[in-house]
Amino acid sequence: MTPKRNAHMALESTVYAVDDDPIVHILLEALFEGANIPVETYSSAEEFLVAYSPDNPGCLLLDIVMPGMSGLELQKVLAVHDNNPPIIFLTGAAEVQMAVEALKSGAIDFIEKPVQPAVVLDCVKNAMGVDLQSRYERLQKSHITQRIMLLTPREHDVMKWMVRGKSNKNIARILSISSRTVENHRKKVIDKMQANSVIDLTTMLIQAEN
Repeated sequence: MTPKRNAHMALESTVYAVDDDPIVHILLEALFEGANIPVETYSSAEEFLVAYSPDNPGCLLLDIVMPGMSGLELQKVLAVHDNNPPIIFLTGAAEVQMAVEALKSGAIDFIEKPVQPAVVLDCVKNAMGVDLQSRYERLQKSHITQRIMLLTPREHDVMKWMVRGKSNKNIARILSISSRTVENHRKKVIDKMQANSVIDLTTMLIQAEN
């Protein structure tokens, strides 16, 4: 098993390999270290869960059948997190149907044993890209949500009608306030939301809702 990193160290995308076969550990460690990709290996799902934090970027290379908690069971446990890692299953020939079911449950790919180094590297690089993109999107959504919380109730009202394409006069009539007041609220909404335009603001709100 590879050493566990200190949780306070700078985080980088890592391959988390969970397999009960120590030979697989040796092969994967050599493969990823040769490709300059950080790797941590675990001999059981339970051991992985003790050490893992969903804040850690990377992907999970997971044996589908193991003693104790299986790979499929671990997938279900991780699914409760919003930022669960992309999972690539390692399967034997007799486990392909199980892997197909795992894909339906959200796994990103599966690889049959014995693994081919080039295939593993391609799958892992793709999974890491997916993970980084999803983390970026979650971060953006979080920032947008924080900006929305800065708005006053009246600014919320004005923003709702802004993104529906209503003019200042129409908004003033709907909210029973002056057009000058609407204009002031409109500027504050754009400023607080750090939007470049109403179209930009609309895009942000769509991101926040998805």
